[in-house]
Order: sequence, then C-alpha cells, then structure tokens
Amino acid sequence: MALDRQRIVAEAVALLDAEGLDGVTTRKLAARLGVQSPTLYWHLPNKAALVTAIADAILDQEFGDMSPPEPDQHWQDWLSGLAGRLRRALLAHPDGARVISASQLSVTMAAISELAMSTLVACGVPLRQARVIVLTVERFTVGHVLEEQAPRPDAEGLKDFDMAAFAEQHPTVVAAVTEYFQPGRTVDDLFRDCLGVVIAGAASKVGATS
Repeated sequence: MALDRQRIVAEAVALLDAEGLDGVTTRKLAARLGVQSPTLYWHLPNKAALVTAIADAILDQEFGDMSPPEPDQHWQDWLSGLAGRLRRALLAHPDGARVISASQLSVTMAAISELAMSTLVACGVPLRQARVIVLTVERFTVGHVLEEQAPRPDAEGLKDFDMAAFAEQHPTVVAAVTEYFQPGRTVDDLFRDCLGVVIAGAASKVGATS
C-alpha cells in the first residue's frame, strides 16, 4: 500500500488510541507503517506537524459539518452545543485535550473559531467581545477535558490518604460533591452546568439575547 499523508495520520490516531500522546513517536509510527522514520518527514516534517495533523483528524471526526444557528435559535444555546461537540471530540481519544492544546496551527480548530465568532457577530455581539467569549468557551472546554483525562491517583498514591481527615477538614467541599452527584447526575451534567455559568455570564455582559 502506498504511503501517503492520510494513511500516516490515520495510523498516528490509532497509535494515540493505543498508547496515548506520550506513546506517539515517529519511531513507533514508522514501525507500524513498516518504513524508516526519515520516510515520514516527506509528509510531516516534525513532531509538531504530526500532532497538528492528529488534532485535525480528531476534530474532523466530530466537525465534518458545521452550520450557524437556526433562525429561531439563540446564540447561547448554539454555542453551548458547539462546546459539547468539542468535548465529545476530545473525549473520543486518549489525551485528546492534550493534542488539541498542543496544536496551535490546527486548521479545523481555526474553522470552528471562525464560525463561532462570525456567528456571534451576526447576532449582534461586538467583535471584540465575540472573540473573548469564543476563546473563553473553547479554553474552558479544553481545560475541562484536560482534567477529565488526567491520570487518577493509583493505589500507591492513595495508600497514605486519610479520607476521614480530609472530609473533616473540608466539610463543605465533600458535602457539595455528594449533593451534586445524586443518583442520575453525571459528569456530563457537571460540564453543562459549568459551561452554562460561563455562557450566561457572557450573555449578561454583552446584553445580547438573539
């Protein structure tokens, strides 16, 4: 099979799924493709270009189609849905948020930002505020997923952790977590509720509701 950029990126995404971002090296990728590492540089000149290509591939899986709000849809609801799609794209792959945060030249992420900012401007939000709102929502979403995908403490790390003492010292934190995650409430609800605070604050500041 001929080696082309599309095949390289597809195999890189598979490597990401198998080993996480730290496992994505040109040496391992070349071995999976049955070639020597220098061969890859004809298509992707360095690790940064490879990570950016992976980022675009991850985002394209969720954002194959993008469209502005329906005529009767408020921009707040539309932007919330866009952020939800971004979160799904990142969660679909190990270290998805790390990949996106490291890919400053992602053309798909730029296209998402372009659509979001232009949509808010078309809805009456001043350009400066539209940019700040979109960047805040995007960075909140990526940061939220970074935490969701961060490694959890293992048994060794928890060995000396005194949960009873922690609860005694931080009663409000423990009560709030317990109260929030009542039966039927999930981490998806937590993301939506936190995002709602961000977008509602932005909407109240610009005073635009259409």
